[in-house]
Amino acid sequence: MWLSPALLLLCLPGCLSLWGPDSVTGTVGSSLSLQCHYGRAYKGYSKYWCRGQHDTDCHSIVETKGGEKVERYGRVSIRDSADDLTITVTIENLSEDDAGSYWCKIQTIWILDIFSRDPSFQVQVYVSPAATPTPWVTTAPITSALLRVSSGQNDSIEDVLASHPWSLLSSVHFLLLVFLKVPLLLSMLSAVLWVNRPQGAPGGGQRLLVWNLYSAPPQKCPA
Repeated sequence: MWLSPALLLLCLPGCLSLWGPDSVTGTVGSSLSLQCHYGRAYKGYSKYWCRGQHDTDCHSIVETKGGEKVERYGRVSIRDSADDLTITVTIENLSEDDAGSYWCKIQTIWILDIFSRDPSFQVQVYVSPAATPTPWVTTAPITSALLRVSSGQNDSIEDVLASHPWSLLSSVHFLLLVFLKVPLLLSMLSAVLWVNRPQGAPGGGQRLLVWNLYSAPPQKCPA
């Protein structure tokens, strides 16, 4: 399929004078910035950021008004850096509704009709959900929950066990360590010391000698 010379001339200014990223991705709640670049011939023209499926009927959100001052509308801001020939667009506090088709555009036509169009470049914006943090598991929740049960609040033992299974296991292991494993270790240590005690008792030889003296028969003296 070939384009007619008239349509080709209409396309070339927009195709060659403005470019940027085809798509950008941000996260819900964060800020997203992108840059579109333009040719030197369009320095000093107003630039704007609009949203829509087609560049001819997109809805303008914010524009530079021909200067380098940052212009803002709600959460969206735009700035034209003439030295770098760059348009910078920033969307703050992203939401899922911000995803869609957008356009960087340069306002060169003041009287619009079906045959005139501003140079434009399409940018697709994607928004991904925010990551949820992983909770830390500690024994504090089960302790506080048991205190609530003992103080007569509405929580029951079944609710506590169902909502804090890992904390319960940690508490049971601690109780087994204190009341079962430690006494068992001390008993084993006492048994080892008893087996390795000294066999001879002090004073046993003296008692045996005294008993032999008293139990020996009397001896006769020589005449």
